[in-house]
Amino acid sequence: MEFQSFDAAYLERLAARDPVTERHFHDYFSELILIKLRSRQFAPHAIDDIRQETFLRVLQAVRREGIRDPQRIGAFVNSTCNFVAMEFGRSGARYKTPDANVPDVRDERPDSESAMLKIEERKQVRTILEKMPDKDRRLLSAVFLEERSSEEICRQFGIDANYLRVLLFRARTRFRQAMEKQQAFAVRKSM
Repeated sequence: MEFQSFDAAYLERLAARDPVTERHFHDYFSELILIKLRSRQFAPHAIDDIRQETFLRVLQAVRREGIRDPQRIGAFVNSTCNFVAMEFGRSGARYKTPDANVPDVRDERPDSESAMLKIEERKQVRTILEKMPDKDRRLLSAVFLEERSSEEICRQFGIDANYLRVLLFRARTRFRQAMEKQQAFAVRKSM
């Protein structure tokens, strides 16, 4: 994890509820809070509750009175998390040592190899979609990427639901053929 310093402009965007800044703030501090709370052996549901409460209190403080020193936001989040964890600890939310018969909880997060494969797959799908006829590309994007309703897609293309199924079948078949062709090319190229 790469550590980051924060400035006054960042906190202003956070106070103004900028979605990109809020998402970055959550993603950045979420992992740090998770590490801290796991080391203190809190139960998974308690970790989620403490994390949510920490973010709530920090964001309220940023929006209410602001933070005097933006570079100290990390320390503020940390101390707020400590305080919230103490409150939860007092209420008995602490995780008890598991019995020997209880299996360890498996980490469901994807590993780096899986993440790289997903990125490659997305690139491959985009490349194939760019090479497809315009109508097929728009139809597949509307159905699978934008997840729009059938009624909305039928209105956009000026077709009925039965013909939508036919067009979608044809577009998916062409997409599958292009994908297989590209994969075969990649295999030949790697030899």
